[in-house]
Amino acid sequence: MADEKLLTVREVSLLLNISEKEVMNLAESRALPAYKVGGVYLRFKREQVIGYQKSSRPTSPKVTPLRKSTARDKLSDFFYFNDFYILAALSVILLLIILLRG
Repeated sequence: MADEKLLTVREVSLLLNISEKEVMNLAESRALPAYKVGGVYLRFKREQVIGYQKSSRPTSPKVTPLRKSTARDKLSDFFYFNDFYILAALSVILLLIILLRG
């Protein structure tokens, strides 16, 4: 027991594939057992972290298939993403017409 290596916050975050802040939040909420060394540094037992990992596996999200995009959707997206360029081109053409006529 005395030679058991305790894990740091960074090691736990890498093991669980979450951020260090999330590890701290789990420790504060007591969802993940943590130990303070010297009253300051949080440490974790590997067995408890692996037990938490096994018990809190997220269920796979339900995947809904994407619907086919129609020509109207594509045209709408084109104008939505290129509206600035279309308005700029129309403004330039209008200014050229005004300058050349006048």
